[in-house]
Amino acid sequence: MSEKKVDIQTRNMEMTDAIREYVSKRIKRLFRHLPQIDEVRVELTYLKSARSASDRFNAEITVYGKNLLLRAEERADDLHAAFDITLDKMDRQIERYKGRHYRGRGDGRSAAEVVEQILDEKTGELTPLLAKRKRFTIYPMTPEEAIVQMRELGHDNFFIFYNVETSKINVLYRRRNGSYGLIEPEVA
Repeated sequence: MSEKKVDIQTRNMEMTDAIREYVSKRIKRLFRHLPQIDEVRVELTYLKSARSASDRFNAEITVYGKNLLLRAEERADDLHAAFDITLDKMDRQIERYKGRHYRGRGDGRSAAEVVEQILDEKTGELTPLLAKRKRFTIYPMTPEEAIVQMRELGHDNFFIFYNVETSKINVLYRRRNGSYGLIEPEVA
């Protein structure tokens, strides 16, 4: 485990030895659960201007490995609670990852055969889970223009556009604090 890297960062608070020791000790279990993890980044943030006192501390854990990227984030009124909840969330993600990549279905059926179906209330027939496919035209614009367009259209969660600065499809999304995030996908 000498090559395994754990990077712990704090924002708006002081990194104490007690915090570093607590996080380092608890984070080791992730390496036991999934040996191909190469690096774990933990970011602990104190949010002074949080809307609610129960959201003052934010813990974010990102796990990196070969063909692996998992991320979990949670907020709580106590630093240790926020970290523990996030760590539990990461454990569940690792279990799902292991289930998909190692255990599989084991019955030899293809994914198309197992796709979850739902009952149509009008006809009483089973329909595939993917019930709607939507096509739309995207126009070249800058991220700033995309924010304006997103607001004008009343899209609260996300907006997809062609970024003229990078010549790629991007996704703009609204964050909890009202600011915006930009997803810039890359093909691996």
